[in-house]
This record gives sequence, structure tokens and C-alpha cells, in this order.
Amino acid sequence: MTSGHRTGPGTPGTGGAERVYGPTVADVVGRVLADLGAGHVFGVVGSGNFVLTEALRRGGVPFTATRHEGGAATMADAYTRMSGRVGVVSLHQGCGLTNAMTGIGEAAKSRTPMIVLTADSPAAALRSNFRIDQEALVRSVGAVSDRVYSAATAVADVARAFRTAVAQRRTVVLNVSIDIAASACSATGPIDPPVPPARVRPEAGSVVRLAEALRAAGRPVFVAGRGARAAGPVLADLASACGALLATSAVANGLFAGDEYALGISGGFASPTTAELIAGADLIVGWGCALNDWTTRHGRLIGPAAGIVQVDDDIDALGAYRPIEFGVLGDCRETARDVLAELGRPAPAGEIGYRTADIAARIANSARWQDVPIEDSSTAERIDPRALTIALDRILPPERIVSIDSGNFMGYPATHLSVPDEFGFCFTQAFQSIGLGLHTAIGAAFAQPGRLPVLGAGDGGFLMAIAELETAVRAGIPLVAIVYNDSAYGAEVHHFGDADHTTVTFPETDIAAIAAGFGATGVTVRSIDDLAPVREWVHGYRTTGQSRPLVIDAKITSDGGAWWLAEAFAGH
Repeated sequence: MTSGHRTGPGTPGTGGAERVYGPTVADVVGRVLADLGAGHVFGVVGSGNFVLTEALRRGGVPFTATRHEGGAATMADAYTRMSGRVGVVSLHQGCGLTNAMTGIGEAAKSRTPMIVLTADSPAAALRSNFRIDQEALVRSVGAVSDRVYSAATAVADVARAFRTAVAQRRTVVLNVSIDIAASACSATGPIDPPVPPARVRPEAGSVVRLAEALRAAGRPVFVAGRGARAAGPVLADLASACGALLATSAVANGLFAGDEYALGISGGFASPTTAELIAGADLIVGWGCALNDWTTRHGRLIGPAAGIVQVDDDIDALGAYRPIEFGVLGDCRETARDVLAELGRPAPAGEIGYRTADIAARIANSARWQDVPIEDSSTAERIDPRALTIALDRILPPERIVSIDSGNFMGYPATHLSVPDEFGFCFTQAFQSIGLGLHTAIGAAFAQPGRLPVLGAGDGGFLMAIAELETAVRAGIPLVAIVYNDSAYGAEVHHFGDADHTTVTFPETDIAAIAAGFGATGVTVRSIDDLAPVREWVHGYRTTGQSRPLVIDAKITSDGGAWWLAEAFAGH
């Protein structure tokens, strides 16, 4: 596939077919989830969730065994984001759940509609080593805690959890006590598939007000976030009709790829040209975008004369991060359609608003970071991370899906690797945890098997997650992992300046050799000339379907602290 699944979360599998479920609650739970349309299950199987997982597999849901529950949770998160299907995590009770909590927290903060299917200790097992307050733990990170209460309610309980995930865009943890899971249960279908979330139509007066604001604006800019990913084409049409430039938050990167008036990512990752043009706007419209400090550089990308409007189907999102002129409660796609109709004019043939020949030329020549000249800091032993990433952008196939870990390095793959569309970039950064990147890349690869998965990671985050490299090898995923190796937790090194860095620096590690030990291809890169094996690997990928992961251990120069990181820490 080349353009990604365009269906919404909860696409049904065999929902509606007549079926007899049983003979235990565990069998019923797994098969009902399968019939409701679960897309892929990731997990570590133990005694508590063995039968649940087997039931999912018998129902036709693919299963990937991971090396750690944290990896499973983030793989399911990334899979859900990039596929439009509901991903599932399968966990043992107690310690299995606690191991997965960082990934569950990331998914919950990102409003990822996925199911965490976890065993739980029996209510009467007061002294069980596995016993914890699972429901309180789950709620503490913002996920929804639900439960299979009995054999009599099993089907309804599973359907309710799945419906909550899909309709409310929530991460739902479905607890199944092992005594209830083992109890006899018999139920018959069909199971009604979940109803997709209704697209909120904006109120007519709000549509008129937004149309009037766009007519009055001389330099409008649209900033689209995750909530606008289904609205790309109509937003592009509306922008063309009113003369607006197009930008995205980081999580929606690629939404307007190829549009001559697309600026790329707004915020800390914005190029100088992009930042200047956004700051010059007299009207900024956030479409499904929080306009938070990351996206606005702590407000510095909002000019003193700029009006701010937000469009979102969640009323709590309107004005949540900064004062706005007004908000429009509505689905982005429906709102854009209605505003376009209210404007009552097709895209003009000549210049309008912010869309002039001069602006188009500036965007074409310098809005992309790849086109911004660099002073190469490479030495005989270390390579400039910008020069490295620009070279890799040219070497790697354009039909890719880029995943980013967190750290000082993260701006380079986020800005200097191009992506084909909004399904080409997966950014699990809501919890700001390092170590999620490799998991993200694997989950995204299962969601978009027709694309080359590319990971950008630091040495700290990659080593934290490296057990899952075996998962990628075992699954035959042709993953390219670019490890920006500075032998340190670079963010802390640069943030704490002249302090003693003993606690955040490490001896040089041969990550390429470690990767080879896992069965991947490892390449050490200290200069552009060292990229020849990467070209050979890509040739094999293109001609023979090379499926062994490639790990690029890039020994990078110090950048003195990334530009975006200084801005991020300014808010601390």
C-alpha cells in the first residue's frame, strides 16, 4: 500500500456475522474483540493472558510477541495512529501492566483509541504477589479503566470498552480477573460493530464569523494538527480560496506535502523562513491543533497583531493554551467545507492574501531545512548530524514512514527527512519520554507495510529499547534505524551547561556491533564516505526485498545544544 489506510478507527472485521462464543469468558473476550475489528495485538504472554491472546489469534487478529510490555504498548499506539484500526495490547496482571505504563500514558495523553487487554488478580486473592490497584494506576495516567464483570455481561462489557475507545478517542484498559476469565461462558452473535464517531457540524453563526475573518485577513496562516488529518484536501482548497499559507503541528507533519504554499512544521522545528512567515500572519487558524508552546514557540510565532481562531470538535481544546479571538466547535473537515461554501468563491487565478509569487519563491527556495545552508562541523572522527541526515534523505526511498524518539538529536530527523504525507510521520512525544522510538517504528511498520520504516533515535533511547530490535529481526521488518550517537544524554549535557556531566555521559559504545548480534545489519558512520553500505542495503531493499533491519551507528559532532531544545527548556 502506498497511501495508508484512510478508514477510521474501529473498522469492523466480521462484525454482524452469526457466531457462537465460548466456552470461557477469556474465549468470548478475545473473539468479540476480533469481531469488532481489532487490527493487531502486541504483547508479552504469561499465564494470566495466555487464553485471551489465543482467542484473539483464533479470531484472525495478527499477534506480535514483544520483548517487553512497554514496547508492546507503544507499538499498539503507533499501529493505531498510522493504520486507522484499533490496536490491542495483551498483558499479564500486575507486573505486566506496570511494565507497560509509560506506553499507556503516552497513548492516553495522545487520545489514541486503543484497547489494553490486561488480566487482573481475583478479588478474593488478597495476598497475591500480582495484586495491585490496577484501576487506580490506569486512571492516574489518563486512560479509561473498564472491566469484564461476569460471564453474563462479558459481551456487553467488551463492546462497551471498544465503543468508548472508538467514539471517544480514548485509550481503554479492559481488566479481566483470571477467575472470571476461566469461568464458563456461552454467548451468540452477531456483534454490532461500533458506530464511528459523529462528525460535529459547526453552528452556522460560527461558520459565518470564520468566513468573515478570512475575508478580512491579508496574511492568513492555517496550522493543522492531529485533529485535522482527515481534512487535508478540503483545508488546502479553503486555503487556496482565501489566500492562506499552510503549516502543521509536528504530529500532523506531511499533511500538505507537495503544496507550493505549505510551510512544513510550525514551532521549534520550523525553518527560519517558515518561522518568519508564520510570525508575519495577521490571522492564525488552528485546525484540530492545540497551538501549544511547542507549536508556537511559547507564543513567539504569533505576531502582536495576529488574531487567533481555533477549530476543534472538543470544546475543552478551545483556548486551552492561549487566549483566542473565538473558537469554532466542529469537525475540521465539516467546518472547512461549510466555510468554503460560505465564502462562495473558487480559488482565484491570481494572487490573493499571503499567496504571492514572491512568497511562493521563498517557500520553494528556503522553507525546507534541506535547503538551508549549513556550516559542516564534521571532523575525521565524527559527522555533522545535519549533513548526515540530508545525505540519508537522498539515499532512502521517499515512500517511507519516519518515527522519532525523544532527545537532543530529534530535530534532525524531524526536519531533514522528508515524508510523503500525513501517514509518513509518527511522533510519540506527548509524554516526552525517551526510549519509545524503536517501539514506535515497529508499530508503524505493521500499520504501513508498503513503506520503508525509518527511525531517528539517540544512543540513550535506542539502548534503552534495544531488546525490541530482536522483535524487528524476527518479524522481518526492513527497518532503518539512524542512531545519533553522542555517547550521552545530550539534552541534559547541553541543558546543564558547565555542570559536572559524569551522570549523563558514557564510554563510547559500538552500537553497530550490538545490532549485528541481534541479527541486524550494523554500520558505523563517521563521515559521508561511510554511507556506502547504506546505499548497498537500500539497493537490496529495492531489488530483492531486503528485510533485515539496518542500524546506522552515527558518531555525531556536538551541536552545542539543539536550537529547538533551548526553546523547549525555556518553558521549564
